[in-house]
Amino acid sequence: MASGHIDDRTDRERWAAAAAWSHRPTLDPVETILWRSERHPTLSATNCVVILLDEEPDWERFHAAYEWGTKLVRRLRQRVMEPAVPTTAPVWVDDDDFDIDRHVHRRDLGGDGRTEDVIQAAEAIALAPIDRHRPLWDATLFTGMTHGSAACVLRIHHTFADTPGTVQLLSMLLSRTREHTPDKPTAPSAAPQPAPTDPIRLSAIGGFGSLVGAPRRALTAAGRGFAAIRDPLGAVSEGMRYAASVRRLTAGAPALPSPLLTDREGTDWQFLTLTTPLDGLTASARAVGGSLQDVFIAAVLAGLRRYHQEHGVELEDLSMSVRVSLNRAEDPSSGNRFAGAMIAAPIGIADAADRIAAVRGEVLSLHTEEALDALRAAAPVTGVLPSQLLVALQRSGAVADASIAVNAGPTRTSYMAGAEVTGIFAFGPLPGVAISASLLSCVDTACIAVNVDGRAVKDLPQLRRCLQEGLDETLSFTGE
Repeated sequence: MASGHIDDRTDRERWAAAAAWSHRPTLDPVETILWRSERHPTLSATNCVVILLDEEPDWERFHAAYEWGTKLVRRLRQRVMEPAVPTTAPVWVDDDDFDIDRHVHRRDLGGDGRTEDVIQAAEAIALAPIDRHRPLWDATLFTGMTHGSAACVLRIHHTFADTPGTVQLLSMLLSRTREHTPDKPTAPSAAPQPAPTDPIRLSAIGGFGSLVGAPRRALTAAGRGFAAIRDPLGAVSEGMRYAASVRRLTAGAPALPSPLLTDREGTDWQFLTLTTPLDGLTASARAVGGSLQDVFIAAVLAGLRRYHQEHGVELEDLSMSVRVSLNRAEDPSSGNRFAGAMIAAPIGIADAADRIAAVRGEVLSLHTEEALDALRAAAPVTGVLPSQLLVALQRSGAVADASIAVNAGPTRTSYMAGAEVTGIFAFGPLPGVAISASLLSCVDTACIAVNVDGRAVKDLPQLRRCLQEGLDETLSFTGE
């Protein structure tokens, strides 16, 4: 398989990469926690991706494209099976009753449908619970839009893939040409590892594995103990540094809660979208030595600053959750390797350049924290806790007012069943926050998707206007 960025490969090379996308038979510890603690929609693990198309694809071709995709990527035809007793993690098993028509749908908007109508429909789709006894995804094609355009709403569970993984898989499956490609590959490049298909047997295997693994774990602990004996000062010092990092990351929200955003319960999702040229944001980042993530956070803060000021509220800092990737080069593309950490986002800084620089400092400080991987380190233990206790633990933690994510999308023009992809908006859930904002780059456009708790934000058009003004302000100091 060719190396380099996925968009630099040919269609067939990318399709081969998609076929090998995920053959793990078992949910990893973090995925297990996400799966067992989910209480949709307040503790949801549902992602919703809206894909805008320049024209209506032929329905038969669209339907066949998804059928082909499920034959290429085995995971798309698999469901999650829990052990009868939670002695081990859930596993992926083939859905013997798989039917593509349960997962691929179409809806006609009557000829005058707008993008706003699709976004509104996506809200309802995202809020409907996914059938946890079937493969964890579905897609709806919206036709009957003005100017002959169309849209696809792809809903996918976080256990299947996080947002970057979803976008990467989507980029692998899209084509570089409008024309149909005959003789496309349909067989996975390697057979997946077998997994037990009986919940009772799975529990027994998990219990037996725990007993067999006990001596190995004891030896590992003993080895660490001997290492501590050889270098007691170093062991104590390392332990204290890690404990201090855990304390900093779990001590509570780094800023006082916003009085405008505290009334929220996570059951009313409202979506809004914004777009801006990607090169404008990257120019702003270069001007102050920051990253795209820094600039996006600063732009969202500028919009939220305006929103608060219009309601007579002045804030110096805002608690914001930032997604920090823990992926390594050797990690599988389908992994959920990330950490969510909170920063005191400098919402009170008026100058755009100063605000970006301040954000940069806050984000960089996260990467020095040794305990960023604490959730993953504890996951093998916490993942086997009863689901009610997992839910209680999640709800007992500190919650930010807003969350931010930046993801890389396709860098070249792509097509879905012959229709050109003109925009991709990735809406994440509301993990206790009032506002969840996600930027996804699509060729030369920054596609911004914002999920808002409708109870916390009473005037969505006002928030949209403020966020747009915040974007304009953040770009203005570079002359873009």
